[in-house]
Amino acid sequence: MKKRSTFFLSIFFILIGSVSYAQQPDLQYFRANDKTGLNVFETSKQDTVTWDNKLKVRIGGAFGLQYQALDHQNDANNLVHLISNFNLPNANLDLDVQLYDGVRMHLRTYLSSRHHTETYVKGGYIQIDKLDFIKKDFAANIMKYVTIKIGQMENNYGDAHFRRTDNAHGLFNPFVGNYIMDSFTTEIGGEVYYQSNGWLGMLGITNGRLNQSVADTATKGAFIAKLGYDKQISADLRLRLTGSLYTVNATSNTYLYGGDRGGSRYYKVMDILGASTNDFSGRINPALKTDMTSFMINPFVKYKGLEFFGVFETTSGRDKVADAAFTGERTWTQLAGELIYRFGAKEQLYAGGRYNTVKGQLPGVENDMVKVDRFNIGGGWFMTKNIVAKLEYVNQQYKDYPVGNSLQGGKFDGFMLEAMIAF
Repeated sequence: MKKRSTFFLSIFFILIGSVSYAQQPDLQYFRANDKTGLNVFETSKQDTVTWDNKLKVRIGGAFGLQYQALDHQNDANNLVHLISNFNLPNANLDLDVQLYDGVRMHLRTYLSSRHHTETYVKGGYIQIDKLDFIKKDFAANIMKYVTIKIGQMENNYGDAHFRRTDNAHGLFNPFVGNYIMDSFTTEIGGEVYYQSNGWLGMLGITNGRLNQSVADTATKGAFIAKLGYDKQISADLRLRLTGSLYTVNATSNTYLYGGDRGGSRYYKVMDILGASTNDFSGRINPALKTDMTSFMINPFVKYKGLEFFGVFETTSGRDKVADAAFTGERTWTQLAGELIYRFGAKEQLYAGGRYNTVKGQLPGVENDMVKVDRFNIGGGWFMTKNIVAKLEYVNQQYKDYPVGNSLQGGKFDGFMLEAMIAF
């Protein structure tokens, strides 16, 4: 394992070196991996790159390293002993290819991650913004508003996934960790977008599977939708508001809150002594395995260097095995708010805070609610558009968990330092 990790990290740094000697090609309808991609959500319909009848390949990647100084506790006093030390480095490899005018492919591979220390393909897609491969200017009056994406890809539910840390890539996340309920999955499907004068609409379907199989299981398809408005009101003010839906039923499992193959950033917090390691420590998965419907509303406001991003999310459904004793649904609610101030000549420095809380019913529990609260305070420095360093204080508390649950009286807090490269 050690030799394998060394091998892939060596490849990663060779790629970094090669990029420094070769200019990366500009691609159409593309979100950059570096700081210029900050606060970009869906790619726009602005055609700013000329197609020169040449296939273009852009090699990108990311590398992340964290120093963790966290403590934790619970009422049972049966947690692993934590020390201050470095976590396993994370690395991504990206291939973005301009295949034709208005046709682009993306592929991301995790070279090293907490959940998969071996190389693992996250997913990929083909994005179509023009149909000129059929005929020049074919349906051009339609395609100037429409985008089509097809693949096993990061599904566009909510706006939080645009700001989350994706394994090694965390330049868009002002903090080290993702939200407590990390709504992220990669499923095979298609999405169709319509964008006009700030308005955005999207409809999508997937096969409801993270791990693909032709075996006959109960898993059925999922439906995704998004409606929003995003407008640069003036040179100083930008407003965005979106609402999203993800729904799936008659399934053997759901993946929206358990689809991350990277693992969480807060290593071994709340892990029980002698138990198997939880790669998603610090997160909550509602475990609505049989059917689930989720809604998310996201406001985003940026005025000069000050920005606010919010999350209101509710998800409800059942696990037919764990919840067999009652007929109703379990419900979880997540609230979050980030206030960030970016400053410096190029807004290369920032400081801010995040509050995140979730509340809901554990599997098999019809009425009693548990609650998890977290707040983060921190800041960062973009040394270049490709390099960022972050420092944060995090405090997370578990409330109203039943007697005998390892999270009863649970808490972790401390400092995280992260350095990250992306290109």
